[in-house]
Amino acid sequence: MLKKYFRKLESIIALAQSLMTPKQFIFLSSVLIGISCSLAVIVLKTFAHSVFSFATYINGILKLSFIPSIFPIIGIVLTVFVVNRILNGSIEKGTSQILYAVAKKASIIPKKQMYAQIVTSSLTVGLGGSAGLESPIVITGAAFGSNFAQNYKLPYKDRTLLIGCGVAAGIGAAFNAPIAGVLFAIEVLLVDVSISAFTPIMISAATGALVSAIVLDETILLSFKKQEAFNYHNIPFYVLLGILTGFMAVYYARNFQRVEHYFSKLKTNPYKKALFGSSLLALLIFVFPTLFGEGYESIKTLSETDPGKLLDNTLFADFRNNQWILLFFVGCTMMIKVFASGLTIGSGGNGGNFAPSLFLGSYLGYFFSKFITLIGLSKLPITNFTMVGMAGILSGLFHAPLTAIFLIAEITGGYSLMIPLMIVSSISFAISKRFERYSLDVKNLAKKGHAFTSNKDSNILSTLDIETIIQCDYLTVHPDDNLSKLVDLISHSNQVVFAVVNNEKDLVGIVHFNDIREIIFNSYRVKYTQIKDVMKTPFAIIYSFDSMEIVMSKFEKSKSAFLPVIRNNKYYGFISKSIALEAYRTKLRSMTIE
Repeated sequence: MLKKYFRKLESIIALAQSLMTPKQFIFLSSVLIGISCSLAVIVLKTFAHSVFSFATYINGILKLSFIPSIFPIIGIVLTVFVVNRILNGSIEKGTSQILYAVAKKASIIPKKQMYAQIVTSSLTVGLGGSAGLESPIVITGAAFGSNFAQNYKLPYKDRTLLIGCGVAAGIGAAFNAPIAGVLFAIEVLLVDVSISAFTPIMISAATGALVSAIVLDETILLSFKKQEAFNYHNIPFYVLLGILTGFMAVYYARNFQRVEHYFSKLKTNPYKKALFGSSLLALLIFVFPTLFGEGYESIKTLSETDPGKLLDNTLFADFRNNQWILLFFVGCTMMIKVFASGLTIGSGGNGGNFAPSLFLGSYLGYFFSKFITLIGLSKLPITNFTMVGMAGILSGLFHAPLTAIFLIAEITGGYSLMIPLMIVSSISFAISKRFERYSLDVKNLAKKGHAFTSNKDSNILSTLDIETIIQCDYLTVHPDDNLSKLVDLISHSNQVVFAVVNNEKDLVGIVHFNDIREIIFNSYRVKYTQIKDVMKTPFAIIYSFDSMEIVMSKFEKSKSAFLPVIRNNKYYGFISKSIALEAYRTKLRSMTIE
């Protein structure tokens, strides 16, 4: 019945496509993708909130701190089971796969990502894994956009645009923050779009946020009502918070990758790995229950009048009114969060680092402002610092200052904190960028030369395959040949450059027509001159594993029109600079999103 309904819906959309202009159909598509993404958000958020409420309720009755610790073990093991039995043993994690799809796979994302992320992340995070749902939501939205475009045979640039629509709708629906959704899509994923491309992305983000706001209860979404007026006297403290969040973002990124790398190197059964990692996570949650799940409830608690509630039903419950013990608890939780998230994802669970970055930022903002207040240095607005700290970590971790600024501005219901948000986010971004060239999700991708950056040329060059422009049919000469042989080759071909190779096909030099122009008209010299006497060492050598960005850099530095290519330590062919530039121009025309 459901399948029949979807087929009917598809036929209606196909009819609409035939009656609309391409631009009108993109607008319609952005609305449909926005609705689809918001429904995924509603399912994920409702499930995660229900499990958290259930665990809290049971713990409140039984007064047993170990009860919530059991859920993440069940969730991670179930996630591993689903991945191995249903998803063919693998699932891509993190938003970097979207960047890779755009850069290397013509914006084509597998269909299974339309449901795989929802199922696995709901099991992991919904059952208490210390990670976020936003990354799976973003991947799901991107998969909706990509597969919708494929279904209706839209070109590459439209597929890429609809991926951006899905991403924007996912973030917009998850936080009821459409502006942040648009900025995240453009700042993190689609780093080079024209102004006209904003319209469908904005439509999709607004649609996702609207549906989510209508259906979801306000308590499920991360939102704040209480905040204090901005006082310019506190600017030095906001500057200091920006510095702290920048270094904390670097601390989180590096330690998360260490934990993830450790688990990736473990040569053991995936179920044993899941049990090992989730058991360590359960121990952390037993001592620090606020590490359970996304942690949004504890963020809200920190910004309220009685943050001591965080210590209820914990080993520190007897000290709930002791401000220093509470500060110690918050500080320890803040430093341990990265290991909880690393254990969750590294051991086989699925989730993202968006929610952990907000969690870490709020805890750092609270810890900093509360400490300054307790020691009597100044009485700071703790709620404001708690919220602004979230923007600092988000900006530093994802290298997305605009997203961080407007996300916190939207979820706080106003723009009264705009100045401190700008101060903290920009400083954090600058410090993080100084120590980590790439954001957390992009770092591993960048090492393989696949990442999109804010550099338009680099983006386009990363999509070009060097193999497509290597010319392997160039004639070669031997170093002991007479120049007469080269003259004969020149007269019977259009080549102007020749590789000089020995009997083992090793490249020993090159000869360019311009370098022997004067000699070839002297018959005596042609007859008695050997190739090795006129050959030159190439100014640069291209290796078959070089990226196109490296290739173009070598052309630029050598000032050569042709460069030889080495493959497996043997001569392989030549690359012409003019052919490389033509490939670049062709790709530029196909990738321009308008």
